[in-house]
Amino acid sequence: MLRTILICLGLLVNIPLVHAQEKAIGTLGFYNLENLFDTVDDPTIKDEEYLPEGRNQWTEEKYANKIVNMSRVIADMAYGVDILGVAEVENRKVLEDLVNSPKLKRKNYQIIHFDSPDYRGIDVALLYRRGVFTPFSILQIPFVDPENNQFKTRDILWVKGLYHGDTLHVVVNHWPSRRGGKESKRIMAAQLLRHHVDSVMQLTPEAKIVIMGDFNDDPTNKSIKKVLMATSKQKFESPMQLFNTSGKTFKNGNGTLFYRGAWNLFDQIIISQSLLKQNATHYFYITDSFNVFAADYMREPKGENKGAPLRTNAYGVYKNGFSDHYPTFILFGKK
Repeated sequence: MLRTILICLGLLVNIPLVHAQEKAIGTLGFYNLENLFDTVDDPTIKDEEYLPEGRNQWTEEKYANKIVNMSRVIADMAYGVDILGVAEVENRKVLEDLVNSPKLKRKNYQIIHFDSPDYRGIDVALLYRRGVFTPFSILQIPFVDPENNQFKTRDILWVKGLYHGDTLHVVVNHWPSRRGGKESKRIMAAQLLRHHVDSVMQLTPEAKIVIMGDFNDDPTNKSIKKVLMATSKQKFESPMQLFNTSGKTFKNGNGTLFYRGAWNLFDQIIISQSLLKQNATHYFYITDSFNVFAADYMREPKGENKGAPLRTNAYGVYKNGFSDHYPTFILFGKK
């Protein structure tokens, strides 16, 4: 199975063949779907640009194309992930349309979603395959700025469930954007998440935790490396440190989004030390299996942005593409 996955991957990958002999039993991933909006006006959010009469002239045909394109990517990445965190979805309806699309319907994806306070109405959510992952605890963690109660952003979604015979915590994030230089907000998000990680690990030191999302920061930024305590090296100074599976890929110059001539890797997957092979029970993270999925059809074919993500809309032009982010995933092996 793993060898087949290697063949189907796109350009931006980082997985050595030395681990091909280890059988992958599961795949976890994350995908920022970039403005998956329906065409219906919701007066409680700012969705005007994604209406038929809006700036993007967002028609039913364009929405249907977006669903087809997103479902194609999700179906193709590792032949469909078991558990997928997603960001930039407007509501539950767009998720239902996505999982019921022809390419995904047979995967039997279930949905965990809450409306967030984000002023544009974009949310995070979790898709999971029924019978593979069984959630039994769901927590919506609000982001609150004590100095500015008018600031609104996405909640953190924390789901606890049974996966391959053991409890797994899956955490989906979409931290405040870099627009306006909000580094302090991302540090606050990291502090909030770190607090909840500490609470779980203090009660259950061997808890299996997977943290995924669009962090709007790279693996080397303060919010990730210092505050969240996610290191890219398996030389830990504390059992509370986390392992950033995406660090090596970023160090090698690869990323998930292309901005002003440079790659960023905002779409990261971070795990607890208990998921490393030497520490794990039941299942483990397959070393160096973090991948950026970037098939040829998802990439700009030419021009100065050749190789960058092919977007749905870019600079006022409808391109019938996918997202401004590439998705990422990791593989699990069984003990």
